[in-house]
Amino acid sequence: MQALAGALARPGGLAGPPGAAGALFRSLVAVWSLQETFESCLRRPYSSVASSVAPSDPSRLRNFAIIAHVDHGKTTLMDRLLSFCGASLSEDRVMDSNDFERERGITISSKYTSFAYKGHVFNAVDTPGHADFGGEVERVLGMVDGAVLLVDANEGPLSQTKFVVEKAIKRGLRPVVVLNKVDRPGATEQRCGEVESSVFDVFAHLGANDDQLDFPVLYASAREGWASRSLPPPGQAPADASMAPLLDTLLQHVPPPPAQHLNPFSFLVVMTERHPFLGKIVTGRVHSGSVAVGDKLKVLWKDGGEDLGFKVTKLMKRSGTGTVEVERALSGDIVSIAGVGAAGIADTVAAPEVAQALPPGHIDPPTLSMVFSPNTSPLAGREGSQLTGTKIGERLAAEAETNVSLRVLAVEGSGGESFEVQARGELQLGLLIENMRREGFELSVSPPRVVLRQENGQRQEPLEEVVCEVEDAHAGEVIEAVTLRKGELVEMSPLESEGKQRLVFEAPSRGLIGFRSAFAAITRGTGVLHRAFARYGPYKGGLERVRKGALIAVAGGKSTAYALGGLEPRGVLFVEPAAEVYEGMVVGEHSRETDLEVNPVREKKLTNVRNTGSEERVLLSPPRVMTLEDAIGYVAADELIEVTPSKLRLRKRTLESGMRRQQKRKEEAMG
Repeated sequence: MQALAGALARPGGLAGPPGAAGALFRSLVAVWSLQETFESCLRRPYSSVASSVAPSDPSRLRNFAIIAHVDHGKTTLMDRLLSFCGASLSEDRVMDSNDFERERGITISSKYTSFAYKGHVFNAVDTPGHADFGGEVERVLGMVDGAVLLVDANEGPLSQTKFVVEKAIKRGLRPVVVLNKVDRPGATEQRCGEVESSVFDVFAHLGANDDQLDFPVLYASAREGWASRSLPPPGQAPADASMAPLLDTLLQHVPPPPAQHLNPFSFLVVMTERHPFLGKIVTGRVHSGSVAVGDKLKVLWKDGGEDLGFKVTKLMKRSGTGTVEVERALSGDIVSIAGVGAAGIADTVAAPEVAQALPPGHIDPPTLSMVFSPNTSPLAGREGSQLTGTKIGERLAAEAETNVSLRVLAVEGSGGESFEVQARGELQLGLLIENMRREGFELSVSPPRVVLRQENGQRQEPLEEVVCEVEDAHAGEVIEAVTLRKGELVEMSPLESEGKQRLVFEAPSRGLIGFRSAFAAITRGTGVLHRAFARYGPYKGGLERVRKGALIAVAGGKSTAYALGGLEPRGVLFVEPAAEVYEGMVVGEHSRETDLEVNPVREKKLTNVRNTGSEERVLLSPPRVMTLEDAIGYVAADELIEVTPSKLRLRKRTLESGMRRQQKRKEEAMG
C-alpha cells in the first residue's frame, strides 16, 4: 500500500482502474495514507518540549524556590531565567497570572514552571513575599531541594525576608543568596558587604546550621538580566552578562531529588485547580516511584481514611510559559495529575499498595478573622446576583479548598447564614472579599478581630514586627502613633539616605488594623511600612481609641447638597450629593470622638419670597473615598461593611436609632 500511495502521489503515477472503480481505489489509498500519518504522530513523543521537561534520569532534576521580601525582584528574576533558557515571553511578570497580581504588582499565589539548561531540567517555584500569603510559601517549600534568597542590595533583609528564610531554614534547605539591584547607585561594595553580614546574622539568629551559614553569594540585576559571582564596577555590567552564573551555582549547590524511583508511587498534593473539561487537577512533587497515564491510584486523606478507584487521565507539566502533556513522571519531578477528583491540598495520592499518607507539613495558624453574612441593608439585592448565605458558604468552602492558610467556620446560632473566616492578615481577607464582589456577591462583613489563644492559662495574642522607613521630621509622630497602639520601639537607626530613619517596632496585630492608612497620612505618603507576624505574646490590654466618631444618617433617601453643606463643618463626608443613603448608614467621620446622628437627605424649604443668598450654590469638598482595605481598617466594633459589586458602604450593626440607644443603656447598666 505504501508503494501504491507513493505512485499515486507522483505526477503520472498509478491511476488505478478507470472510471468509478478508479476513483474509489484512489480514495481508499488516500484515507489509508492519512491514517498512517496520524498513527505515526501518535507514536512520536507529545512534543520536543515534553521530552526535555520529563527527564528519564532523576539525577538531572533540580527543584528550587525563589524567596524574597515584597518587591525585591522575584518575578522579574524568573522572567529573565525563562528568557535565558529559550522561553518566548509576550510580556513581563509572566508568573503573575491573575488580575489581582497584575493590578497590585505583587505575587499572591505560588506557581511553578520548568526549563532546561545544560542537559538538566530546573523546576522553579515563584513564591509570594507578603507575610499575609505565607501559607503559599509553607506549602511549596516541601516540593524543592534548594532556594534562591533574593535580597535588595540597597534595602537589605527586611521583616518578611526573615519570615520566608525561617521557613526555608526549618526545611533544611541551603539557600543561595543573590543581592539584586546592584546596578543602582546605592549598591556600593561597602553596602553589599553590610547586607551580606546582615543576611548572615539573620541566618544565625534563625538557627541555621554550618552548611546553611556557608552560603554562596551572587550579585545580580534582574531587570538587566545578568548575575555575577563578583560585584562589577559601579555603572557597569559583567563582560559575560547573562544568567548562566546563577544557573551554574544552582547546579552545584542544589542537590538532585533523592532516588526513590523503585518504591511504590506516592505524591503529596500542594496545589489544586479546576479545569472545565478535566475536572480537578492536582499539582505536587512525586515523592517516590513513578506514575503514567492510565495508572490506578487511591487518595489517602490527611485527616484519615482513603478513597480508591481513581485512574490517571492526563499527566501535565508546566514548561516555560505553557503546559505540555507527558506520558510518565519519575520521583522528584513536579507534575499535575488529572483524574483524582477526591484529592485536596495536603492529601496523598498513591499506588493501591501504599498504606501510609505523607506528612502534610506544618502551616502556621491564622491570626485575624472576620464574619461574612448576607447583606441585610435596605439597599440589598439591587446589584448582586449571589445574595444568600448558602451561596456565600459554598464560595468560602471552595476558597478554603485551595488556600491552606484560610479557615472557614459556621457561626453558631446563625442558621448557616454567617461564616467566620480566619486568615493571616487584612490583605488576604481584602483580596477574598474583592474577588467575591467581582463575582456578583453582596455581603456584610464584620470588623476584623485577632485570633487569641490560651497558653499555660495565659491569654496570648499575635505580635508583629513592624519596620518603618520615615523622614526625620515624621519619626516622632510615627513612634507616638505606634505607641498608642500598644507597640514598643525595638530599634532606631539612621539610613544611608540623608534625613531618613528606620524604626523597628513589635506591636499587637489588633493595634495595627487600619494603621497603614494612618501611617500614609502621617508621612505624607513618603514613608515605607513593612509588617510580618513575629510570635504570640501576652495580651497587652485594651487599646486607646484611635478613631473619631461617625456621622450616622437618621433618614433614608437621596442625599442633598443643601444637607451635606450643613454637615461638612462637622467632619469629613463619605458620600456625595444624590447618593442613596438609609437610616443607620455611616455618611462621614465626626470631628469629635462621639457619634453624631444627622439628616443628609434634608431639602431646602421653598417659599414665594426671594432673599439675598437664596440663589447661592453649595460648594462641597470631594468626599473621602475608601478602598476595601481602608474600610477594613476603619470599621468600628459596632459597625459592618456593606459590600456590593460596585459600592462599599459603612453602616451600624443596628440600623434603628432607638434600638442603638437601648443597647447602649443596657451595656452601661451591665458595667
